[in-house]
Amino acid sequence: MTHPHTDAPRHHSSALLAFGVVSATLLALIALGHDGRRIAQLAVLAAPPVLWLLWPLHSARLRRWRTALVWLWVMGFGLDAVVRAYLLDTYQAAPDSAMVLGAAANTNARESAEYLRMHWRSAVVWSAALAAAGVLAGLFARRGAAAVASAAPRARRPFWARSLLLLILLAACVAYVSKPWRRLHPAVFWTQWSQSLQAQRAAWAGQQETRDAQMAQARQIAPVISREGPSTVVLVITDSINRDNMGLYGYGRPTTPRLQAHKAQEGDRMAVLQNAWSVDASTLPALRNMFHFGQPSNGNAGGPPHLLALARAAGYKVWWISNHDDLAIEQEHARYADVVDMVNRTPGRASASLDGEILDCVQEAFADTSTERKLIVVHLMGAHPHYSLRFPENANPFDDRVDAVENGLVKDGRSALVRHFRHEYDAALLYHDFVVSELLQQTRSTGRPDDYRAWMYLSDHGQEVGHGSDRAGHSPATASGYRIPTVVWRNREALPTGAATQQPFRADWAGWSLMDLLGIRWSGQKAERNVLSEAYQWQAPEIPVAVESFSR
Repeated sequence: MTHPHTDAPRHHSSALLAFGVVSATLLALIALGHDGRRIAQLAVLAAPPVLWLLWPLHSARLRRWRTALVWLWVMGFGLDAVVRAYLLDTYQAAPDSAMVLGAAANTNARESAEYLRMHWRSAVVWSAALAAAGVLAGLFARRGAAAVASAAPRARRPFWARSLLLLILLAACVAYVSKPWRRLHPAVFWTQWSQSLQAQRAAWAGQQETRDAQMAQARQIAPVISREGPSTVVLVITDSINRDNMGLYGYGRPTTPRLQAHKAQEGDRMAVLQNAWSVDASTLPALRNMFHFGQPSNGNAGGPPHLLALARAAGYKVWWISNHDDLAIEQEHARYADVVDMVNRTPGRASASLDGEILDCVQEAFADTSTERKLIVVHLMGAHPHYSLRFPENANPFDDRVDAVENGLVKDGRSALVRHFRHEYDAALLYHDFVVSELLQQTRSTGRPDDYRAWMYLSDHGQEVGHGSDRAGHSPATASGYRIPTVVWRNREALPTGAATQQPFRADWAGWSLMDLLGIRWSGQKAERNVLSEAYQWQAPEIPVAVESFSR
């Protein structure tokens, strides 16, 4: 026969074990997504419900409620930590960083599903870790302290134990009163994060007022065109292209045969800038920097002007032709144009719309007779993941090819999956070479032979495909995320040649060079930032990754 008073030590021991295991599980989860003193801060914030496991309860129903609430509490902190750990591991970014907030605000349900389809392996790993922690916490939370009938008086806990519990509860009270600590709590943090997200979207939706202010500022600056006669300038902005994968830059696979043929034909009229860099590893900040001359602001008239506003104020008719269906880019940049043609009507950057779809629209812009001065901005998907959607079906000549590139990847210890992504990426660049070369050919052949024409091509940022690490995708933590191509062509005036093309170039200064190609003169000119000028002076940008040399 079991006596109630003999059950008390057993229940006490079970409660201590439950408290210990649940606490250890919770602490391990917190440590996944936080470091330093934040681990201690989160642990204190999470403590009160877990301490409840030590408090004896008579009612079985109340104990069930306690189990459920403690489990939900642990999972809330755990989910927060796992999301943070994933972002830190994949992008070296916090959830409230500008990069993550901007990407999330610019994402819809379809795009989210497409993202998960590409990154489902990582999602499974992190979800499995959270699920395992949830099972462990659930099993032991059920073993929290239960009050039992006993003939003997209940033993009091030692003074040190009671003092420690009281100290923890007091610290938790102080933590919840302190705003800097309280805002770390998952419920508070993610509520504020959601509000920031909505504010970001609202700001984009209300961009018309900003555009009006920027246009007024551009008219007040009063830029002028220094070149007589018809002028057609094409700016091609692509996405996620790493110059290290281009034959034009010496890559070991023939990924750019058409561009190389153009270079052979055009000679010094086509400059390939060998050491071009982006200062951003994601699209939104990269374009913001590019169109605001490396001096991004909130768009107020007192800040730097928008390049497209200046072009229009000077007398250019501006087209924006895009294969991106992207609300943020459309509102922040495209709507400055006189003509906006968003060719891709399917939301999501993983849309299967091929860049070749824009070629007819660009030809229509060339054929327009309403103006003698045209600036045509073309925004391509380039090689944005998914790589397999960036080229036609069955058009991958590098798939399963054993060549020097493949052998080099194997030698560097790259996984089969990353090697597979490299093959797809290179196939995407081969198709991309076709589209970009067609755009250059259209520019070369448009109008009368003596009309001025210019063409500039660059990527918003690079891409990691097994170069510096065993992964594929956007990479703010490796140099591959910033290494981009930049090519300039014009039918008049000298371009950099020889050693001049080896000068480092930064994409956030591209606006200064584009204004040169447009022949626009204005009071804010800085010749030292124009790579086409003899007065050009390189200044290394600050990027969050160590670069051994910007000159290679």
